[in-house]
Amino acid sequence: MTATLIDGKAFAAKVRAQVAAHVTTLKDKHGITPGLAVVLVGEDPASQVYVRSKGKMTVEVGMNSYEHKLDADTSEADLLAVVEKLNNDPDVHGILVQLPLPKHLDSDLVINSIDPAKDVDGFHISNVGLLGTGQKSMVPCTPLGSLMMLRDHHGSLSGLNAVVLGRSNIVGKPMAQLLLNESCTVTIAHSRTRDLADVVRRADIVVAAVGRPQMVPGDWIKPGATVIDVGINRIDAPENGPGKTRLVGDVDFDSCVEVAGAITPVPGGVGPMTIACLLANTVTACCRANGLDEPEGLTA
Repeated sequence: MTATLIDGKAFAAKVRAQVAAHVTTLKDKHGITPGLAVVLVGEDPASQVYVRSKGKMTVEVGMNSYEHKLDADTSEADLLAVVEKLNNDPDVHGILVQLPLPKHLDSDLVINSIDPAKDVDGFHISNVGLLGTGQKSMVPCTPLGSLMMLRDHHGSLSGLNAVVLGRSNIVGKPMAQLLLNESCTVTIAHSRTRDLADVVRRADIVVAAVGRPQMVPGDWIKPGATVIDVGINRIDAPENGPGKTRLVGDVDFDSCVEVAGAITPVPGGVGPMTIACLLANTVTACCRANGLDEPEGLTA
């Protein structure tokens, strides 16, 4: 058996096209242009790449992109002042403070200073609480993208047994809550889980988000299960030349693809969906701020 590949690149392109269509409608019918503001503190190379990519895609779907680049030694008070200014700017519908922040800044304090209605990362404690109680919230982008792909592949998820590997606040916990809201039976597993392999083998859906390269082998996977691999890990690849590396996920793709019914590759799986869902969240936030119907299919 060889699994169906869930093409995150193609799915993300479809989501961006839906976003662009909604943006056009907002402009033409209501004279509103959604705006996304990204705040980058310092010069972390990976963060700079992410911010450039987000800005480019924001403009491509027709939204306004606002970038605020601050020095690495920016004080907490100055950063909070920037966030407060964006909170009060009616042209800004989504705010994202790029993580990680420099060590002298309190990430939780900064994230919780964002207006929850503009928190397109879905990390504000208010959005966490709303999601956890099944109410309307801003949903973290990576879990939202994973949910979209699962819905597209399965249709209804009701009654399926899902195992989420990883208990982070960014992926594991919100992913579990989203699956619960879809009427899955959900287990959150982690490094301390006893008989972890047996727990995973019972799952119809496996979402791997542990940050350990190729941790999940094929013999952990129930035949026909759907595997969503959130992991992005860089490992040595001497076969490609001296000093070369390559990206792998949290599952051992080569063995899992022979057992699973469907699987996301790394790269090209969940990763592209994260920015696409950030754009979708910005449109959703814009519609909510203006009392308009939310776009169908772009939120949980």
